[in-house]
Amino acid sequence: MLAVLTITAPIFILIALGFVSARIGLLNREQIRGMGGFVINFALPALVIKALVERPIGEVLNLPYLLAYALGSLAVFGAGFGVSRWLRKDSLAASALTAMGMSVSNSGFIGYPIVAMLLGPPAAVALALGMLVENLLMIPLALALALAEAGQQRAGASVAVLGETLKRLLKNPIIIAISLGLMLSLLEIRLPALPFKVIEMLASASAPVALFVIGGTLYGLKTRGLWLDVGLTGVGKLILHPLAVFAAFAVLPAVEPQLMVAGVLFASAPMMSIYPILGQRFGLEGRCAAALVVSTSLAFFTISTLVALLAH
Repeated sequence: MLAVLTITAPIFILIALGFVSARIGLLNREQIRGMGGFVINFALPALVIKALVERPIGEVLNLPYLLAYALGSLAVFGAGFGVSRWLRKDSLAASALTAMGMSVSNSGFIGYPIVAMLLGPPAAVALALGMLVENLLMIPLALALALAEAGQQRAGASVAVLGETLKRLLKNPIIIAISLGLMLSLLEIRLPALPFKVIEMLASASAPVALFVIGGTLYGLKTRGLWLDVGLTGVGKLILHPLAVFAAFAVLPAVEPQLMVAGVLFASAPMMSIYPILGQRFGLEGRCAAALVVSTSLAFFTISTLVALLAH
């Protein structure tokens, strides 16, 4: 158990430091947001580029991994959407956001630091592959369903907003970094020492700063009166998602064992930190914020248990 805690405890201690810093006023919300911008726009893209250019394209573009991770995520998305829409009679937007909360991980801010501590270099490749699934499949699917409800009320509105969302996704620094890294890997282009050193330094900052930002972001989010919604989303994200991804890997055994472990651990991370921001567009920021707080807090126990199981 001590060996497991040496992997998971530092992750959540850094999150706690971010939370305490925001709580005592050492850093305000704008400063936390600025640090998050640094991670999203510089550190994580650098990490992805570094991981991709150091490996041949055949190792990087792992289609069985992409397929298995996508199938596991879609299965949980479908289950979450069905329960929310047809059993709980939630709106289309609420059902889509519940499903997204259950099936889209905080891969960059929480998943990567944990997988990197456990597996080392393969973590960055799994991060890039998982983010392709999340940014090009899962998030657009959820937003398309959520925006369909707006389109029923206002003709053409959902199409326009969805088009703008897709444009923003294609301008996402992570997507650009993945595209650039894949191109450099395909062409077998090695970066010169100077720019590669800059990329390496930025990449090394991604994990600690990202975890600190998560803690600062959690401060002030409310959880009252939303336990049923939070419970559904939390169980789906922390338990069902890793189980579904594990099952998908079992069906598609061509994936390397290390990447399988990485994929299950990425799926075990709580939902992404911008989840409440996405919910705000549909008036559901309270539900999404509560799910984020509770899931991130409980993730220490669920991820520690999973790491202990995988270690055996």
